[in-house]
This record gives sequence, structure tokens and C-alpha cells, in this order.
Amino acid sequence: MAPRHDASALPCNIRSVMSSTARPSSARAGRCVHGAAIAGLSLLLAPAAAALAQWIDYPTPGVPRNADGTPKLSAPAPRANGRVDLTGIWTAAEVLDEPCVGREIGPAGNAGSAPAAPTAPIAVGPATNDQTCIRQQSLPADQVNIGRTLKDGLPYQPWAADLVKARLAKQAIDDPHAHCLPPNYPRAYVLPQFFKIVQTSGLTVLLHEFNASYRQIFTDGRPLPKQMNPTWNGYSTGHWEGDTLVVETAGFRDDLWLDFSGSPLTEAARVTERFKRPSFGTLEIEVTVNDSKAYTRPWTVTLEQKLVVDTDLLDEICLENEQDTRLTDTK
Repeated sequence: MAPRHDASALPCNIRSVMSSTARPSSARAGRCVHGAAIAGLSLLLAPAAAALAQWIDYPTPGVPRNADGTPKLSAPAPRANGRVDLTGIWTAAEVLDEPCVGREIGPAGNAGSAPAAPTAPIAVGPATNDQTCIRQQSLPADQVNIGRTLKDGLPYQPWAADLVKARLAKQAIDDPHAHCLPPNYPRAYVLPQFFKIVQTSGLTVLLHEFNASYRQIFTDGRPLPKQMNPTWNGYSTGHWEGDTLVVETAGFRDDLWLDFSGSPLTEAARVTERFKRPSFGTLEIEVTVNDSKAYTRPWTVTLEQKLVVDTDLLDEICLENEQDTRLTDTK
């Protein structure tokens, strides 16, 4: 049986690792912070004025509109060069409801003292007032447990099941993402940040806000390399089957996490992704993981995405004004 996965058991920085760059509320909220870091809220929110100078409210060209000007996301998918065009900014379609992070209220109605244990998560719940609630980006449901839609859960090898239990017992404090290391696909599809697909005839590029990262999918007919230096995202080649982009990836590092629960991805993995855009505003990414080192059989999940329009990517450099890892550092 797969280990129990509970988002509320994860530390604040694990549940919603965001950057020090604040996006205005019309697009997204700020990051999740520990009580001890609330004193630095002015630093957290300071970049907001600079963000207003970027293209976060610029109308996305080519978007079909309703009579009231809102995007008509149910319209047919766009096409380019005889193919469905996957180009756009995307984010996970299904998220958990985590409206705010609060603190204890002192006698005068101001925020009370920070929790005694710096590693303890702050309670998540409805806002009591604007002074004690910090809005945070909702966490995609698949980020907590990427295998949540599988009837019997992920088919871990015994050692992998023990590893996930151990990581959960430690509240996932060793998660590479929480320590500002690069986002790795397919996990990156369900991080809270946006990612952009740029599709050309021979290359599809994925740009991710977290650490201003990138991934390349070559569609020019080349094979996967015979010798692959292990990387965070592996090496990817793709081809079209009708209106579906099929991508094969190998050459991963041996220490990757697929979700906040610590589900592993090893150097033995081969990942197949099938990208479909059934409508203008919907992207379906069917992911099949074949990793015999960590799992007893291949498994497949579909990570649904929704289009984000009239905005653009913002750099989210994790180490800039990062305050969380020092609170969970056990060394």
C-alpha cells in the first residue's frame, strides 16, 4: 500500500515554495512564509512595484474573445504549420484550497510571537483579518502525490516505499525543490509557478518561472544520445502522431523527486509524455514513467493544465531573499 500523503503535514516552505518576487493579486498571490519570516514581509512585497512595469497585464495576442472581452477558452485549439500549436503559458488545472497563512493574535490584535519550534508549520485556514493573513499560491493537487489518481497508488518497489515513508516522516525537509534546486520534469508541470511552451518546427522549448529554468524537446528527427550525462530534466526527443506530440526522455539523475511526498525517479527511468490540446484553454499531458529500479511496473497519469492569458512569466529566483531553508536546516 502506498504511504499516506497529507499536504497539511508538510512544512510551510515545502507546501508552497515561492520566490521573493510578488505577483499582483489579479494574477497570483505571494509565497507561503514561516511566522519567523513575517517580520520581513516588507522585503517580500517590495518587488511588487517593479513587477507592475512588466507585461503582466498585456493582452495575449490571438486569443479568441467573448462579447465581453473575456477569453473564450472553449474555442478550438490553435494550429501552426499544420499541427496543433501547444504554445502558451500554462499552470496546473486542479489545485488545493489553501487561502492564507495566519499567525497567533496577541492581546492588541497584532501578530503574536513566532512559533517556539522554527520547523513547525503555521496553521493554514481562513483569514481572521488582513493583518494576520498572507495570501499564498494554491498548491496543485498532483504536487503532493503525483499518483493520487491511481486506484492502488504508485507501485513502489519495497525500498522506494520505505524511502517515501522516511521522507514523509521528516516532513520532506530534504526535498531538492525546497532547497532551491532546479525544477525537474514531469514534476515541474505541477509546481505552483507558471511555465511557457514555445513550439517551432524542429524544437519545442519549455520555460519555467522557478529559477528561470528551461527544457528542450527536439522534434527534428534526431535520436536520443547514446551517452547521456545525467541531468535534472534528462534528454528529450519528440515526434507527432496526428495532433499529439509524443516525447521520449531518458538520462535522468538518480536522486530526483516526483512530488512533495518524495516519490523517486532514478537513472533507470524512461519517461513518455503525450501532449494534447483538446481546446484553446486546455492542455493534457499524459505521463508514463517506466522506472524498474523504483517501481514494480510502468504507471501513467494525466496532468491537466489550464491556459493563462493576458500576463507573462516572472523570474522566481528561489535563493533571492530565501528565508525558509535556514528554519528547516537540521545540520
